[in-house]
Amino acid sequence: MKELVIISGKGGTGKTCITASFGHLADKKVLADCDVDAADLHIILQPDVLEKEEFWGGVKAKIDPCKCIKCGLCVDVCRYEAIGALLKIDGYSCEGCSVCFHVCPEKAISMEESLNGHWFKSESRFGPMVHAVLLPGEENSGKLVALVRNQARALADRLGIGLVLVDGAPGVGCPVISSVTGANHVLVVTEPSLSGLHDMQRAVKLVQNFKIPVTAVINKYDINLEITAMIERWLEEKGIGLSGRIPYDTTVIRAMVKRKSVVEDDSGPANEAIRSIWEHLRHDVLMRESQRAS
Repeated sequence: MKELVIISGKGGTGKTCITASFGHLADKKVLADCDVDAADLHIILQPDVLEKEEFWGGVKAKIDPCKCIKCGLCVDVCRYEAIGALLKIDGYSCEGCSVCFHVCPEKAISMEESLNGHWFKSESRFGPMVHAVLLPGEENSGKLVALVRNQARALADRLGIGLVLVDGAPGVGCPVISSVTGANHVLVVTEPSLSGLHDMQRAVKLVQNFKIPVTAVINKYDINLEITAMIERWLEEKGIGLSGRIPYDTTVIRAMVKRKSVVEDDSGPANEAIRSIWEHLRHDVLMRESQRAS
């Protein structure tokens, strides 16, 4: 089984748009949306939910008013200011660190499991899909990402499908680490802006720390050819392959409005570029790495 993860150093680079297009082009695959903090792959794919499960990934403090003597010690030690003057826990501010639980002299504080979100097994027009969403203000997205990936792998294994396509999280934080760990290949999507360049560099270095093969795609490359050249020079200096460049194309916007992937809609330069990138990944990356492994 191969796992291709698509990430980006920053949000808004077109990562989900490209993942959805790959989902249309790949023959057999399981799709996984691991951008659980801001899940949006389902908006394009409009899947039918087959199973919905709760995700209990953390704990929150709870004060028993019958035991509390109102000493205020918990208020003093809470660095997140989650305990108010009336000695009530603000669930949105509580990080579940348990300091208040340990310092309470009357054992009036307990740590209780909290519902952080939900995860789903669905069927989309591109095939099976596993996805999730955190509830507003909730944490532990790294744990939820790991759960989504594990469920996607198990589903692919059960169905005899050899590819898992993962829409990973943007940035370089815990959700991204959880998205890429153990993957066969990571594709980093960037854009020709200074923030896009710097964030791509951080994302690439993160992936390299895990010794995972990585290549890059420059989306909307023609809106700033000077920075595109800077990105390409940096990739060449670091020995990182460029899987392709996608031009700015208004048909992408029209496809998104229709809740379609780019390669489903009208033909155009972005459509052709994404198809070329997928062929490169399929033949020169996934198949070649499979041959090396054997």
